[in-house]
Amino acid sequence: MFSKINGIGLFGMNAFMISCEISTSSGTPTFDIVGLGDIAVQESKMRIKAALANSDIYLSQQRVTINLAPANIRKIGSMYDLPILVSLLSAENIIRRDISKSAFIGEVSLGGDLAGVRGALSMVIEAHKNGIEEVYLPYDNAKEASVVEGVRIYGVKNVSELAKHLTGKPVIPVTEPYIPTAGEYFTGADYSEVRGQENVKKAMEIAAAGFHNVLMIGPPGTGKSMIAKRLPTILPQMTFDESIETTQVHSVAGMLDDKHPLVTARPFRNVSHTASAVGLIGGSGIPKPGEISLAHNGVLFLDELPEFDRKVLETLRQPLENGEITISRAMGSVCYPCNIMLVAAMNPCPCGNFGSPNKKCSCSKLQVQNYLNRISQPVLDRIDIQVEVAPVNFEEMTAKEKGESSAAIRERVQRARDLQERRYKGTGIKTNSQITPGLLHEVCVMSEEAKAMMRNAFDRLGMSARAYDRILKVARTIADLDGEEIISKKHISQAIGYRSLDRKYWASR
Repeated sequence: MFSKINGIGLFGMNAFMISCEISTSSGTPTFDIVGLGDIAVQESKMRIKAALANSDIYLSQQRVTINLAPANIRKIGSMYDLPILVSLLSAENIIRRDISKSAFIGEVSLGGDLAGVRGALSMVIEAHKNGIEEVYLPYDNAKEASVVEGVRIYGVKNVSELAKHLTGKPVIPVTEPYIPTAGEYFTGADYSEVRGQENVKKAMEIAAAGFHNVLMIGPPGTGKSMIAKRLPTILPQMTFDESIETTQVHSVAGMLDDKHPLVTARPFRNVSHTASAVGLIGGSGIPKPGEISLAHNGVLFLDELPEFDRKVLETLRQPLENGEITISRAMGSVCYPCNIMLVAAMNPCPCGNFGSPNKKCSCSKLQVQNYLNRISQPVLDRIDIQVEVAPVNFEEMTAKEKGESSAAIRERVQRARDLQERRYKGTGIKTNSQITPGLLHEVCVMSEEAKAMMRNAFDRLGMSARAYDRILKVARTIADLDGEEIISKKHISQAIGYRSLDRKYWASR
């Protein structure tokens, strides 16, 4: 007897279709699984036997060989339990429904219940691409999978329920597509709570409008972390495609909320300076997404930047440039997206008071220089906006009037993003920070005065080509916030001003 059932495999975020082929014959009862499966796959035979017995389903004693095809791709994990179990039911002629356009995913417990798996969304998307019309998977993953249009999702609680359903008596309802509520989009505190720091909030507005990387430098207690944590509240609402991309990463990492399985609020990942390179960019035996990928389409916040291991910071250079990170291991390579907005904060010296108007710095010149030099020039070059955060005075702290709300700032950011969306339609570019070299001078048209100022700054400051490009991109964003198509002198002046801390703190390099 031969039967074939559709399953789906996963390596990192890379999903792929598999065929669970079963052949039964008379002879000494055996149960063999071939097809390059790992230990979890080989152990599935014990889980499946116990699950069937505890579900009062008994199979005839035969020689059973199961092949997970294609046999040249390594199968890792427990999501193959369900297709193997269904193939056994098919071989016993228990199944009465047409399941040629169905796929099965899930881990089976000894008692017959189905346990949730990671990466369900990626697998269902792959199933849809391959013409699968319905997917059976654990009940815990049903909401997550239901956001994929064009596929019927059946959330299965246990083996008994599935067996009854497949015998021609439908008992499992199709899962209704999950639609997030409006309240799930914007979370967190508000910029109206930030006292003073209007220049820093303006820098954050520009950064949000163009999705630019930001570095804040200032003494302890000036509100750097407070300002950074409120940044997601002025970023535009995530699009459906962005939500799907971000949810895929979080699903693979096993970080989805069962009640709200679609990530709709832009991620904000606050990473400790004790993080390792693997924790930041991802890795381990089976490569998992790191913090930089978990922040995809959102904010990665690195507080106390010089306290990070320099080698760890250097790993950010390639993903910040490309918007994706490739992790290679012996078992294969995985590519995770990481289109992020990097926000970093730091003190200007070990004691934190270098350059402060109110407190005296206790560090030597060499200590200050060594502290700042923990951040390499290539990393610094990838930060578009540098802003100094000064201490807040008493009048600002005690003022009764609240500052401008996040909602008001977000409206201006959204208008600038709408301009960018129309400008880059059909190019694959979403924001000004992603402008390619080929499009840079086409979309960043400067007035003659602006061009003269840029030429003078380039020669006088000895800019690198990367610094020139990034200043031009920031100027483009400032012009968009002003609703102007031509970049003027004031836009260039402001953009250059956001690179001035290079010369103040790192002038010796």
